[in-house]
Amino acid sequence: MKTKTLISILTVFLFFESGYAQNEEATDSLTRELQEVIVTAKQPATKLVGSTLISTIPGTNLADLGNALDVLAQLPMIKVQDNAVSVVGKSNIEIYIDGRPMRDEMELQHLLSSNLKKVELLMAPGATYESTTGAVLKITTRRNFVQGLSLTDQFQLQRRRKWSVMDYLALSYRTGDWEFFVNGTINRNNSVNKGTTTNTLVYDGNETVVGSSQYNSFPMTTGVVKGGFNYSHGEQSFGAYYRYNPERGDFINSGSEWLDNNPAIARDIDKRVRAHSHLASLYYENTFAEKYLLHFDGDFRSAYDANDVTTTYPQTATAAVNSADKRTSKLWAGKLYLNFPLWNGEFTIGTQDSYTHTSLDYRMLNTDVSEYIPSSLTDARQTSATLYASWSRMFGNFSLSAGARYEYADYDFKVNGKRDEDISRRDHTLTPDISLGYSFNDESQISISYKMATIKPPYSQLTGALNYTGLHEIEGGNPGLRDEKLHDVQLFGMWKGFMLQADCFRSLDTYAFVKQVYPADNLQLLMHPVNIDISGLSLYLVWSRPIHFWTPSVTAGLYRQWLTIDNSRYNKPIYSYYFDNTFSLPHGWYITANISGSSQGDMHTNRFRGSWFTMDASVGKTFLNKSLTVKLSANDIFNTANNDWTMNTYGVFVDKRQSYDHRGVALNIIYNFQPSKSKYKGSSAAEAELKRL
Repeated sequence: MKTKTLISILTVFLFFESGYAQNEEATDSLTRELQEVIVTAKQPATKLVGSTLISTIPGTNLADLGNALDVLAQLPMIKVQDNAVSVVGKSNIEIYIDGRPMRDEMELQHLLSSNLKKVELLMAPGATYESTTGAVLKITTRRNFVQGLSLTDQFQLQRRRKWSVMDYLALSYRTGDWEFFVNGTINRNNSVNKGTTTNTLVYDGNETVVGSSQYNSFPMTTGVVKGGFNYSHGEQSFGAYYRYNPERGDFINSGSEWLDNNPAIARDIDKRVRAHSHLASLYYENTFAEKYLLHFDGDFRSAYDANDVTTTYPQTATAAVNSADKRTSKLWAGKLYLNFPLWNGEFTIGTQDSYTHTSLDYRMLNTDVSEYIPSSLTDARQTSATLYASWSRMFGNFSLSAGARYEYADYDFKVNGKRDEDISRRDHTLTPDISLGYSFNDESQISISYKMATIKPPYSQLTGALNYTGLHEIEGGNPGLRDEKLHDVQLFGMWKGFMLQADCFRSLDTYAFVKQVYPADNLQLLMHPVNIDISGLSLYLVWSRPIHFWTPSVTAGLYRQWLTIDNSRYNKPIYSYYFDNTFSLPHGWYITANISGSSQGDMHTNRFRGSWFTMDASVGKTFLNKSLTVKLSANDIFNTANNDWTMNTYGVFVDKRQSYDHRGVALNIIYNFQPSKSKYKGSSAAEAELKRL
């Protein structure tokens, strides 16, 4: 059977290479539910409704793969790498599970594939979502409620360059209209990355080379404890939960530095990380007069992150460089909306408000270095208020949705207790969106949409603090970063087993990283973000159609941008492909084999090297009437993933060679006893602010 499977994979791959069946995938680095989809047994059905891709899972080849991440990795337009989910050609995606936002990536590992009902991918999210949202992934589960106790346990043992282990235990008890739940996760992860960085520039009229090598080991222990309740009776429901998330890590970098042709000197960097966060969330929902749906969400989040860094040069008399930073943040947020029928369609109006306070206390403890990297205390406060409305309707074979968001933001930024008038500001923005779709028949649909968005940079990039990374290198943020204004036009079509996505966008004041000479008494290179204007085009063609026990999905893609900085152009296109395969075999066995590759090309200020062939695979089996799932998986089997890139900005050419910790094997064991579906209907009151924190 294994020989026949391998022959099938190679045959289809050669068939693809000859240019017959083409498909999609992006190399990005740096819906409305209008109708149900009919499921054909053992064949995953994906249908385009407006600008939403809807995939059904029960009774298909994907239902017994293990967890939700395994399923998403095999669906069109969705990619999974190291448990991180991305959407082809899109950035800043939001993921919802049964109407509530996903708070961390572990949630998808905890959700069993056998409990998925459908997956909806909104390629053109409307005004109901943050204007920054590029795509929305909505996952609906199919589990029935059971009275009494339910239990799920998942265990993962992974070996890459180091061993990692994770265990998740979830308990739920339901009685009458009440549900009480508690779950916990412990994750011990240890990754090792290696690489070199070479900077070439002209300094004082001479060609100069600044280089460094890295051997990074980052053991990290994280935990999550979450508990809460839900109540549902008739059309009314409410609930709340609390989550505590501690983190402890010790980053160790054993490398070296060199200048020009001088001998390299050894350098050790030790970084101690201690962090934790608290999150409390509640919701209330009620339907009255049989058509008016009222929903409220409230969130409070508090976080603390402390880092102590020591850089030493053990073979020289150079003094150690010590620094410490402490970051605290708080978020209060509320979201209220009303949904009701209007003009034979559906209308939603709501408000979304938040208050955010972050502070960073950075201390440079080396006297000499403090001359050009001073200690600083930065404080940022933002009050925002949003009013939004959206309307959607079906006109025969046509579907129309339109909306708008008005956003007010008051941003106050202080350095060492003094307000910075150049950075502090008040903004008023109006961002519209519109989408029009047409369905020719069940297998042929097309949609076109336009969206304008205001995207605020993450708080970690708005800091004015500088970080010491070597004798001649500094990294830092940029408190002067402006908000990005994005205009995006998207075309999406489906014909039988083919899908086409085309995006044309114009971004004003998005940000990209540059490296340039920093004014100091000696040579110092600064890596930091700056605002840029960029235009781009992405084009992806997908083919996916079940063939008996085999479900292939092929993607061919193109990303091309137009960007010029300091008379340098970054316009080289990136070509990419993905070839995903799922084999559903008798007696509960299944096999997945995913192949991908990309060409050399530019994305923002980085030119990424090509990586034409990488492969992941897994084999699994279900036992005990599908209550037990055992899976063995392998990532980057041939160790061919390429993570190298170059950058040429402001006279500094950077050549980064790095080997990430991708290649390895993992064993997953999942046991499920009387699963009960969580009835938590809350969503995020301020998802964009949570991501910025």
